[in-house]
Amino acid sequence: MNINILKAVYFIGAGGIGMSALVRYFLSKGKKVGGYDRTPSELTEKLIAEGAAIHYEENVSAIPEDFLDPETTLIVYTPAIPATHKEFVYFQEKGFNIQKRAQVLGMLTRTERGLCVAGTHGKTTTSTMAAHLLHQSHIGCNAFLGGISKNYGTNLLLSDKSDFVVIEADEFDRSFHWLTPYATVITATDPDHLDIYGTEEAYLESFRKYTSLIRPDGFLIIHKGLAMQPDVQPGVTTYTYSIEEGDFHATNIRIGGGEIQFDYISPLGNICDIRLGVPVYVNIENGIAAMALAQIAGATAEEIKTAMASFGGVDRRFDFKIKNDHLAFLSDYAHHPEEIRKSITSLKALYPGRKITAVFQPHLYTRTRDFYKEFAESLSLLDEVILLDIYPARELPIPGVTSRLIYDNLRPDMEKTLCTKEELLDLLKKKHLEVLVTLGAGDIDNFVPQIYEMLKDR
Repeated sequence: MNINILKAVYFIGAGGIGMSALVRYFLSKGKKVGGYDRTPSELTEKLIAEGAAIHYEENVSAIPEDFLDPETTLIVYTPAIPATHKEFVYFQEKGFNIQKRAQVLGMLTRTERGLCVAGTHGKTTTSTMAAHLLHQSHIGCNAFLGGISKNYGTNLLLSDKSDFVVIEADEFDRSFHWLTPYATVITATDPDHLDIYGTEEAYLESFRKYTSLIRPDGFLIIHKGLAMQPDVQPGVTTYTYSIEEGDFHATNIRIGGGEIQFDYISPLGNICDIRLGVPVYVNIENGIAAMALAQIAGATAEEIKTAMASFGGVDRRFDFKIKNDHLAFLSDYAHHPEEIRKSITSLKALYPGRKITAVFQPHLYTRTRDFYKEFAESLSLLDEVILLDIYPARELPIPGVTSRLIYDNLRPDMEKTLCTKEELLDLLKKKHLEVLVTLGAGDIDNFVPQIYEMLKDR
């Protein structure tokens, strides 16, 4: 695929967070860009304002004429759309060049040096951190992020001077097998997406294969203690990291007064007194991995130290909306049991002795079926949990799989409620809240502005 001969790019699933970065990329290259998404959102409206022609009806006749020439139009789709999607079927029958989002990103890693972040969780924060470190340095970078950076208000960063591209390497549907990383972090390999992989062994094998795709002159930075076995080509340099041990780690960690500081230990040069711009415990580990990538790319110690302190975070990742002496309210994308555990543990460290309440919306019937006991175990660390119905995303219901599976396995002595979305705001109005967090990857975030309005004057 030669980007230079393309005149138009059409996206099926244009409003997805990963897809929208590519929408913006091709708009920046002067291409005609359009597409379909199932529902309007704040993000799709912004893309339309930026020049993309997006519609919300699954209808071949709604495809603009600019996107009907197979010779000059690329079709990009998300694996989340069904194979029977009318527009997808039309483009197949007409012989268009059709690529997954990951295939397009893979092409970029073969023309530029890909700095990729893979793993069950931590991908978005770590990759956004790494992009911020490089963007603020003399190196610069391009970046396709899985969330909206609060520093830049976008999920796409562009540079006309850098050949580094930061990419979130997604294991869903084995998408990351299209990439050819120059350097990659692997944050975690806790089993997920078992609807795709079937078994933990197949999931771990997928990560093994991913490590074999690293360029021979490249780097693997892997979290210590993972169950997977890397399989890198000769010439690849392998490092380990974690909070307290590994080639890259932290020491002299200081937490207090709403601040977290630590010293960063690295084979590429130690950096003292790192201050976290988003001071939550889990970001120590995310920061270590991001700094390792930045050092490999050539950022200086002073550049890294300054940028770590100015990192503003990512929308929906430990995203504080209210933070005062008597109430904290935040939104977090955590949707896997281990992510939820880390989120709650970080909150308990920040707010010792405070009552912590979570609204959790499970994401996918299959994930709930496979991990309902683990979800209950993590959520039982809370003082109170409000469970919403499962957000189905791409799935049809599975008989017997509901939020009650989680509810029935929660700690017996904790406060817990099953609640519909329609009942949520009225329920929260009656609650004594000290720390409130919304958890989940579905549409729970649509309620965050309403919750904020209700709580801001408490």
